[in-house]
Amino acid sequence: MSIDYRKITLDGLWHNNPALVQLLGLCPLLAVTASVVNSISLGIASTLVLIGSNLTISTFRKFVPDAVRLPIFVMIIASFVTCIELLMQAVTYELYQILGIFIPLIVTNCVIMGRADAFASKNPVSASLLDGAMMGVGFTIVLVILGGLREALGSGTLFADMHLLFGPMANNWTIVLIDDYKGFLFAILPPGAFVGLGLLIALKNIIDKRLKDRLLANAPTQSEIPINKRVRVTGHIS
Repeated sequence: MSIDYRKITLDGLWHNNPALVQLLGLCPLLAVTASVVNSISLGIASTLVLIGSNLTISTFRKFVPDAVRLPIFVMIIASFVTCIELLMQAVTYELYQILGIFIPLIVTNCVIMGRADAFASKNPVSASLLDGAMMGVGFTIVLVILGGLREALGSGTLFADMHLLFGPMANNWTIVLIDDYKGFLFAILPPGAFVGLGLLIALKNIIDKRLKDRLLANAPTQSEIPINKRVRVTGHIS
């Protein structure tokens, strides 16, 4: 069976985006996207776990009994999450404290478990790697867009505190959109996350509808489709 890498890529980034279409992983998505740095950090962590778990599960899929596959998947995912957690404690400890419980809770992220059971356990390594990477990137893009929207509306800045992730070189990355901004608390609170995500989903649906309408408009009508007529000749020709 041939692998459609283009379809896997488009599904992860757009057509089957875990946040905008599957609506999975919404708990961390809505909880930590108050700023861009938080969003990028959670997105990178989730993507690394997705890639690692998909790779491992796809490699050993033929040796995993169906009766215990889900507990085994959870153990594999938990192992990668523990590695990410220890790495963050060693390198970005302050950011790890800010994200708090949502790093270990990646184990229960339905995006990762869903891809492990629905895709990695049934497909070869190359396809599973790409699926994990694209699902992770698609999830991260939504995180960053929502985080940027909430940070801009809630604090009047963009890319604040990026040094927590990228070190001293990111000290001057903060963009102040509005001087002496008093803040918009609603955008930072969970209700603001719900509204922001709803707007992103609505925007995607509008884009999909316009693309579909454009395809239908450019499609040939029935009268434009050439018809090959077959003429049957019977009898004798003199």
